Order: sequence, then C-alpha cells, then structure tokens
Amino acid sequence: MDYSLLFTPVTIESLDLPEDALYPQSLANTVLFYNPEVPVDIQEAQIAIVGVPESRNSYQNGSCSLAPDEIRRQFYQLYGWQDKVRIIDMGNLIVGKTPEDTYELLSDIIADMLEKKVIPVILGGGNDLVYANYRAYEKIEKVVNVVAVDSRFDLGAENQPIRSDAYLNKMVLQQPNFLLNYANIGYQSYMNSQESIKLMDDLFFETYRVGTMRHNLEEVEPIVRNADMLSIDISAVRRPDAPGCPHASSNGFYGEEICQISKYAGVSDKLSSFGVYEYDPTLDYSNQTSQLIGHILWYFVEGYLHRQQDNQFRNRQDYKQYSIAVSGALDELVFYCSRKTGRWWVIVPIISKDKDMVQKYYLPCSKRDYDLACDDKVSDRWWKAYNKLNH
Repeated sequence: MDYSLLFTPVTIESLDLPEDALYPQSLANTVLFYNPEVPVDIQEAQIAIVGVPESRNSYQNGSCSLAPDEIRRQFYQLYGWQDKVRIIDMGNLIVGKTPEDTYELLSDIIADMLEKKVIPVILGGGNDLVYANYRAYEKIEKVVNVVAVDSRFDLGAENQPIRSDAYLNKMVLQQPNFLLNYANIGYQSYMNSQESIKLMDDLFFETYRVGTMRHNLEEVEPIVRNADMLSIDISAVRRPDAPGCPHASSNGFYGEEICQISKYAGVSDKLSSFGVYEYDPTLDYSNQTSQLIGHILWYFVEGYLHRQQDNQFRNRQDYKQYSIAVSGALDELVFYCSRKTGRWWVIVPIISKDKDMVQKYYLPCSKRDYDLACDDKVSDRWWKAYNKLNH
C-alpha cells in the first residue's frame, strides 16, 4: 500500500515541544517519523502510530478530532525503554469526504499493517473508529476477539446510523460475520439499560462491571490476553483522573489501573491492534488527560517488550497440565499453566454438529478458574465461551 498520499506527516517541529523535552533519551528522538519524501519500508517497524482526527460521528464530542497531536506532545516527552523497539509515527490520516470514507480508508490501512505484522496504535478521534478497526480483520478474513474498555456498551438500535455510542450492533449484524467474541471491561450499570445488559448476556458476550474489575485487577489479564484488538474509551477513566472527555463520570478506573490494563494488552502475544478514543483537549485541565494517555501508550509498549510467545502450545513440556472432574461439565476440565510465565488456559471443546469430532479451544483464564474447578465449580468464563463456540 502506498501511504504517501494518505497521511499528513507529523514532525517534532510541528508538535512544538518544549526545548527541555528534546533530550537524547526522549521518545521524540527515538521514534521514526514517517516522511513521504523519504521512502521507508513499514515492515521494518514493530508498532505504527496512526492519528485519526475524525469526530463527525462522535456523540457530543466534536473536538476529539484535536486529540492525536495533543497526545503526541505528552508521549514524546517521556523517556524510552531499556530494550529497543521500532516505532514509526505515520502522522495523521487525511479523513475522507464522509465518516464512512474514513472508516473504509482506515480499515484498509490497518489490514495492510496486520498482514505485515505491524501493530497499529490508533489515536482517535471518536469511538466509532473501533468499527473501522474491526472491519480490517474482516478484510483479511480473520475471526476476531474484541475487548473494549468502556463504561457503556455502545450497542445502538438495529437501524440506527453508526455513532461513537452506537457501533457494536453493526459489528454483530455484519455479514459475513468475523466477530468471535466481544468483551466489555469496566461498564457501569447505571449507564446501560437493563435490556442492553440482558442482550449482551443473551449473545454470550463477556461483561465486567468496573467495581468487580477494580476489586481484583489481575482478572483483567486473561480477558485481554484473549483479544485480537483492544479499544479504550477514555470515559472509562474517572473524571478526576481524566477530565478531558464530555462523557466521563466521577466513577471509573483510576489512572494507574488503566495503565496496568494497557500493559496487559501490550504483553498479550495475540493482540495485534490497539486504540484510544474520545479525548477532547478543549476540556482537559493542565494536560492531565493527554499526559495519562501518553502513559497508557508507554505502558502498552512496555508490555509489548515483555511478550513471551507462550500461547503456541507446541512443546507440552513448557506447561503443567491439570485435569479436574467437575459436576455438570461435559467432561473433565483440562488446564494448562505456562512454566515460563505462570499464565493459565483451560480447554473449551468445540463439538461438531454430528458430534463425532471435537476441536480444542485454548481459553485464557486465571488460577481462580482452576481453584473453582477444584471446588467442583465451573467458571462463568468457561460456560460463556462454551455456549458461544457451540451455539
């Protein structure tokens, strides 16, 4: 794909960073900035930053189109990592005549990066760009697990036009459908109707209230580890920590918690795209939100540098195996624990329609799932996955 006509390049000069931020070890001096006049093979990068100043379908948040460069100003003032990572900043996408044109163009770009094994990090823009990210997997015909960190489900009505708070219905109804699973982390019950909560359950989607996740943040890790793409609506962070969003509330994740979730995303061997959306610089206070998003990006890369590639299951000697007989389960539950990382998986059988063949799906889980099995209980995580895969 020829990127030369698709982006407005970003430079250190255009970001107008303070001079004392341009020290040799700062990210401003270690990230490669895309220049259409100097051809570069994007496959040489591991991570590509893609700014998307698209806000026309963002509900009551038109100024989120200003977000990408404000985030960059804070991110590039940070120190880098001990290990080297090849990051290229593509600049800002030249948006289409309509939002739908932008979706189409962005999905083509992400699909091209996915095929080249480059991880796109999308700086929105509105949360409706998650739909364009999903379409990229559809274009390369890859079944996808989506995880959204969001206080709302963003379902929308069946015939409602796509909007930042109404895009999930388009992903569910898209045919052919490549959405294997959707998980929401951090929803707040009073911001979602009981009908939408029931619908999410009927679809066997995973939903986790913010209070439940904050009580035991480690349970977020296996959810994120199962994702191909992860999106963060910055309104999922409490307003005192991230005031730069019109939809933020007094409740939500704390800043350090959203950074930990981002690190979980980075360290996941499976995750191949990442995005942060709905930041409005005009509502920010002392750059508090843009600084936090800069930290979110930093922790994502920090996690990426610690990927262990322990999700292949090629050498069974690298794992401890446990078989637990549980009442009500179809058969005994089989768990694997990586000797390298201590991470857990449980087998979910996929039974063919004629029931003469069973495939195995390795579902990321936690030690808590294993402990429940030892107490003769099957976790909700396993049941939802089983019902989804055999529906």
